[in-house]
Amino acid sequence: MFKNLTLVLATVFAMAGIANAATGFGFAFKGVDGRPLALDQYQGKALLVVNTATACGFANQFKHLEEVWRDRKDEGLVVVGVSSNDFGGQEPRQGKKLLNHCQSKYGVSFPLTERTAVIGPGAHPFYQWAAAESGAKPKWNFHKYVVGRDGKIVGSFPSSVDPRSAQMALAITTALKRPAP
Repeated sequence: MFKNLTLVLATVFAMAGIANAATGFGFAFKGVDGRPLALDQYQGKALLVVNTATACGFANQFKHLEEVWRDRKDEGLVVVGVSSNDFGGQEPRQGKKLLNHCQSKYGVSFPLTERTAVIGPGAHPFYQWAAAESGAKPKWNFHKYVVGRDGKIVGSFPSSVDPRSAQMALAITTALKRPAP
């Protein structure tokens, strides 16, 4: 079933002009600085993509994501924080204010995007792809997708799973061990 869905999605994304959409590296976001943040620049690395919100009760996970990023980036992990206002309107900041807040309060140095829809019909194409591939879509802020070096989804984790947990560490290790195409 997933192979057929992948083929259909790849066809749809190709028709929409999204390159390499059969993998997680085929998408681009708008970076918090307003410039494109293309995931293909990380091809061959593992990704931890997390929808974030600075006014959420889970916002302390920014610190935990930064810890994971610092601990594992030399192994080839890239953490991408996808700012979203989809759940409870909990992302009041945009652009430089968002970046400054995340850096000063949580020490964030990993890439961040501008506010992005992650659910519903207007969801960013990465989130549509990840939900279809994993069978799980975000139900709240700080939902996590782990993408392997091969661009395939390794795991999907709800907000309640801490980025430093054993299950996240296992998924990240698995993602890092997958061979790049």
